[in-house]
Amino acid sequence: MAIVFVVDAAALADGDALPATAEYLYEVLLSLQRRHASAKGSKPPPPVPVLVAANKLDLFTALPATLVRSNLEAELGRIRKTRSKGLLDSGVGEDDVGAGGEENDDWLGEYGSEKFTFRQMLEFDIEVDVLGGNVVGDGPGADKWWTWIAEKI
Repeated sequence: MAIVFVVDAAALADGDALPATAEYLYEVLLSLQRRHASAKGSKPPPPVPVLVAANKLDLFTALPATLVRSNLEAELGRIRKTRSKGLLDSGVGEDDVGAGGEENDDWLGEYGSEKFTFRQMLEFDIEVDVLGGNVVGDGPGADKWWTWIAEKI
């Protein structure tokens, strides 16, 4: 099993689509993290690799995959900070956030880290790759995506 999360690299360039895209990706990654953390028994669930496919690289306005990655990581970090602040404002103590309590807090990645990176997801057997390509038009095409899928499945 694997997840392919397709983003419009051209729409992310203007910044308006970034918050909504990152919010949805946050939920996907948090679900996978919770799945790993809630595993019963000594055997963890099988790892689920995630491909963030930065589409539309054939367009001049599209962000390259490296910028898609850094922009998503920064936005995911902002979401994480906002959500943890919301928990603290609701009366949950700092010691309860990230303690694995019933709320299963909304902290994505390494607890307490200042900056979020996709590398932090490896702790939960979630490998996140960001690869650029495009489905139509001239450009790199979808070969990198197909190769990734063939290697992971």
